[in-house]
Amino acid sequence: MSDWSPEKGAQQPVYKQIIIHMKEKIATGQWPVGMRLKPQRELAKLYGVNRSTIVEAVDYLKSEGLLEGQGRRGTVVINNSWSLMASDPPPNWEKYIQSGLHWSNQSTIQAINKLEFDPQMIRLGTGELSGDLYPKKEMEAVFKQVGGALTHLGYESPKGSERLRKALSQHLGQFGIKASSENILIVSGSLQALQLISIGLLHTGSSVFVEKPSYLKSLNLFQSVGMQLRGIGMDDGGIDLRDLKQQMDYRKKSLLYTIPTFQNPTGCLMDIQRRKALLEYCKSVRLPVIEDDAYRELWLDEPPPPPIKAFDDSGHVLYMGTLSKILAPGLRIGWLVGPEPVVERLGDIKMQTDYGASSISQAVAAEWLMSGHHGPYAERLRAQIRTRRDTAMKALETHMKDLGSWHKPKGGFYIWVKLNRPISMKKLFKRAADAHLLINPGEIYDFENNAYIRISYAYADMDALEYGIKRLSEVIRRMY
Repeated sequence: MSDWSPEKGAQQPVYKQIIIHMKEKIATGQWPVGMRLKPQRELAKLYGVNRSTIVEAVDYLKSEGLLEGQGRRGTVVINNSWSLMASDPPPNWEKYIQSGLHWSNQSTIQAINKLEFDPQMIRLGTGELSGDLYPKKEMEAVFKQVGGALTHLGYESPKGSERLRKALSQHLGQFGIKASSENILIVSGSLQALQLISIGLLHTGSSVFVEKPSYLKSLNLFQSVGMQLRGIGMDDGGIDLRDLKQQMDYRKKSLLYTIPTFQNPTGCLMDIQRRKALLEYCKSVRLPVIEDDAYRELWLDEPPPPPIKAFDDSGHVLYMGTLSKILAPGLRIGWLVGPEPVVERLGDIKMQTDYGASSISQAVAAEWLMSGHHGPYAERLRAQIRTRRDTAMKALETHMKDLGSWHKPKGGFYIWVKLNRPISMKKLFKRAADAHLLINPGEIYDFENNAYIRISYAYADMDALEYGIKRLSEVIRRMY
């Protein structure tokens, strides 16, 4: 020790320099296990420091399991292997995080994801069915049937449960979609279908056309793998075909993602003529289409037009559906319908990522669809959602008529509220959260800042929905 002393006045504190020096002595075996250190006063003199500095360094090394006070024997080295490894500083994970492939969520969405689990929050933006709407009795019967029929819980095939795919083939047939079980891939929610498409079918640098605004803009799936989202304008009838034609770049690989039925976040419904025209144009320019049909069965006034996929006779459309919106998000069951080579390709990638969706969830979903429960439940659910929509519309009319404007949605979960005055939506989000109101600002779905709020009537109970809209109007008034 006589040939080393800490550098006083250096950026690193003296006691930390001594800790590092002592660790080196232990690691190299110069201070072997069982060796007794000199008394603290002598160490202080040898290092040229105060005794209190030695005490701080020694106490630290004791806490790391490298030294031990043994009464009259003094301080003894007790370990120089695992404790030494554990005492080393961990890797700088922040650098790894920053260099990771997948982009982080927007800060507002990260906050929403956390605040949704705060029991004090009234969730005015959550796109999820209230627990009050869960078909408890029917699902108990389904789980009982599934539990009694299970003989094993092994992995399913790459495309998913054959029984579930056959059930979906029949289910989708009522909407005009002709798909055999070989054309269906079971996924862990439709969000996984998008992820598989992003890494399995597209080239880096591809363009993904989406409605403006769009749910897809709130995700970073495609951007994380080097693709560009390009917003296409909308009107009351959905995506603006003229704008799509103007923005189409024939030199780049591209695809179109659309939610034509009760679009998220606007609730917009595309009519049948535009669906057909959109498909014909996309076929003519060889622009593949992803149709997200998560809200199809949540119509409230009259059934929507058939899916775009129902008019597809050439395998041009990849069709996505899910049980998350109509039944239970926790099942994590969705599906993708497409040409067999595409389904095979994405199924292979899925096997490499999670080796298939939950076998139990797939068995439950198959039993649910084949048991006869789904039709009556969906009809009952629509009546309940209709009442919730009308309650939210009445509350908006009562408390926010002079603050904004909106259209009555024909289905889905959402009312797209446009505020009359431009205000900071980030401030509104924070002030609403402070008032225990959780909202989804429209700008998280758009390519630019806007003055919209996505109000959901699906999650909060009726009293909380009315009270929450009233409280939200008070927060907005204070900002006007």
